[in-house]
Amino acid sequence: MLRKTSVAAAVLVALSSLSAQAEGYKLLEQSVSSMGNAYAGRGAQITDATLVYSNPAALTQLQGEHFAGGLNLIHARTRYDDVNAVNARGLPVQGRDSGNVLLTEVVPFAFYSQQLTERLSWGLGFYVPFGLSSDYQQDWAGRYFADETAVQVLSLQPAVGYKLTDWLSIGGAISLNRAEGTLSKYKDHSGLCELGSGIAQLAGRDLSNPAFCDSRYEVTGNDISLGYTLALHAEPVSGTRLALVYHSAVRYTLTGDSEITNTPITAATAGDTPGLIAVAPGLPLVDANTGRFAARDFLSEKSRLALTTPASLAFSVDQQLSAQWSLQASLSWTGWSKFRSIDIISTDAEPSISLSTSSSLQGEGYIGYIPEYWHDSYAAALGATYQVNPDLTLRAGMAYDENPISSQHKTARIPTSDRFWLSTGLTLQLSPLSSLDLAAGVMQMDEVKINEFEYNALDQQLGAANVTARYNNKAYLLGVQYNRRF
Repeated sequence: MLRKTSVAAAVLVALSSLSAQAEGYKLLEQSVSSMGNAYAGRGAQITDATLVYSNPAALTQLQGEHFAGGLNLIHARTRYDDVNAVNARGLPVQGRDSGNVLLTEVVPFAFYSQQLTERLSWGLGFYVPFGLSSDYQQDWAGRYFADETAVQVLSLQPAVGYKLTDWLSIGGAISLNRAEGTLSKYKDHSGLCELGSGIAQLAGRDLSNPAFCDSRYEVTGNDISLGYTLALHAEPVSGTRLALVYHSAVRYTLTGDSEITNTPITAATAGDTPGLIAVAPGLPLVDANTGRFAARDFLSEKSRLALTTPASLAFSVDQQLSAQWSLQASLSWTGWSKFRSIDIISTDAEPSISLSTSSSLQGEGYIGYIPEYWHDSYAAALGATYQVNPDLTLRAGMAYDENPISSQHKTARIPTSDRFWLSTGLTLQLSPLSSLDLAAGVMQMDEVKINEFEYNALDQQLGAANVTARYNNKAYLLGVQYNRRF
């Protein structure tokens, strides 16, 4: 029986256990200048060409042509311990009960803006709005629930801003997004690995096949889709800047291949393979040549996954207090409640894997399913900016991100909780036309406990398979950004 959790979390664009800077799997790392304030006041502050993403309406406040490009380095660590796992038959799974899942990722971005007229501006940006990855040790006890996850969304976005009045601007953008992901895990196959020679108690003789202990599943998929942004920027009173920005949901149908090695051959999947013997209902067929359960070295099946990355709405304020001091604040909402489940469905004219999974998952063509039932989440940030002199600006901020995953739906792939983080940064004026932004941040989460099971598409628990564990997460960020005005 193919473990549904494996496929489910597959290309969930960021079902990484390390979701460094933002709630769920959304990334905020498209601006180092904004990172210095923990993204407080983002889109309200008039900073640089990164406004192409954070607030197209504010582009009207940038005179001439601007370029901003940079890199964010994310280093995150998940420490897990107290791991206990059992397979589908309720037998203990042997393996590492503590360890680390490490993530080191570089997130790039580049933006260009140009003032066309006194009222009209446009821009173009490349950035990464969603993603991250994780990779457990292959011998950890929860390997039947999670092994490796890698996912990324790349976006190319033209934007435009128009000044309606001296104090109010509107803006919009269209983004072209490419999502891709890979997931792998080891397979349980109804506990045949841990049962081992104990199969003799069911069949009367030892039919065990050690290959079942090295059965590995991997799924890949990708798609291209469009999204949009709507934005406002206002300065109703001198020194008080306001921003309201909506990023739309983006709907994908990720298509790719599901692949698995060392799978038991059953009556449903045997086809016309010669030399196979049935010994008992519910057990794999036996290879007459070896006297052991028969296995296929490799199976592949085309599959699809419907995925929607969530919409978000952010309100920001940038308040000038004096010639040197200003305060920033932001409140944002993300519509995670649309994320109800993950459904991996076969699109292959000649199915192989789904022949044995669709019946157990209670869905035609189903290769995998996992319930999620996330809820909408909110985030808040406060920051301060101090201009020491014309060549040096200092920034600091703190933020709180609400986790969108309820306790009963936390998994080994997403063992996260609410996040609190601090950041600091600075802007160095290199010349009258160029500057450099540097920023650093640290994120801390509360301890997380998981108690994960398997379910079919009717949300009914399947078998006894279970993993429990305790997690502690921390992430560090460094960013550098170069700005140039032409």
